[in-house]
Amino acid sequence: MNLFRNFKSVTKTCYGRGSLDKLGEILEPQRSANKVFMVFVVDDYFADKEDFKKRIPARSEDEVHFISSLKEPSTKQIDALRDDILARRGLPAGIIGIGGGTVMDIAKATALMFTNEGSSVQYQGLNLIKKPGIYHCGVPTISGTGAEVSMTAVLTGPVKKLGLKCDWTVLDQIVLDPDLIATVPQDQWFYTGMDTYIHSVEAITGTKKNTFAEAYSEKALELCREVFLKRDRTDPKSDEFLMVASYMGGLSLTYSEVGVCHALSYGLGKVLEIHHCLANCIAFDKLEDVYGDNVQEFKQMVKHNNIHIPQDLAKGWSEETIDAMAEVAYNLPHMWDHAFGPEWEQVLDRERIKGWYRRM
Repeated sequence: MNLFRNFKSVTKTCYGRGSLDKLGEILEPQRSANKVFMVFVVDDYFADKEDFKKRIPARSEDEVHFISSLKEPSTKQIDALRDDILARRGLPAGIIGIGGGTVMDIAKATALMFTNEGSSVQYQGLNLIKKPGIYHCGVPTISGTGAEVSMTAVLTGPVKKLGLKCDWTVLDQIVLDPDLIATVPQDQWFYTGMDTYIHSVEAITGTKKNTFAEAYSEKALELCREVFLKRDRTDPKSDEFLMVASYMGGLSLTYSEVGVCHALSYGLGKVLEIHHCLANCIAFDKLEDVYGDNVQEFKQMVKHNNIHIPQDLAKGWSEETIDAMAEVAYNLPHMWDHAFGPEWEQVLDRERIKGWYRRM
């Protein structure tokens, strides 16, 4: 398929165990911009981890905000963070996200909104951002979402769940330190890791698949099989493999797209506020008619790692809830186009989408 995309990659990547300790040195050349202070947004999991907090290279003039990742980023949250900092301090030199996909998306979105007027609601979509943002850096402490390399910062707005997507969203710097994901709780480690597995499956099973996407997807899938089927969680190599798989799974989407599972996941996230990675697992578990052997392999991974995927949720959902989720999912034509082709409306309607939700 001839698909033209002239995409931007992360400008600089630092990889290796202990590389978090190089963050201060990495940030130093960026500190002279604007009002010469940095903003660190950090998953609040680390708020009481004194040893970790000491490793954050924040100076006295910098701000450190510990932010919960229990809920995914919202347009309201981004606007409030931007408005508060600009009113008190002016324009920062940069913003650094330390955490999972939620925190890195907060850093990416806020970096853009510091320089773009109005609410982030008006920028949900492709190439709607008018001006480049400030310097932004990501340090993943859990791996799988691919947020560290993606050109999207996914936000839940009053009407839709959709990303701020453009070249300027891409992080200027990432620091990939496999040591940081060693202490992630087992279930969360699995749910988030499965995001990269599902990214990779969807990237190469739709109409926009191509050699570029396949190269990254196939390596990401190979690494996922090592981590979730062959190696013990305590094997240090598992953390390295998963961190690189997340990076490659994110890149697989740069020249491809996500499909059915992610569309259904957006409905679960928007209406029920189920976290993206768990929502993906709930949906993928029931999509054997779409993803066949990959769903069987996913179930093997679930069993091998003794993971709980919630079942029979639909019994507690009203028809209104299912209708609302189906509406969110249906209004993601780029995903359905990838899954079923440009004539997707001939094979997919809201009733078929509702049928998938009723299986969950």
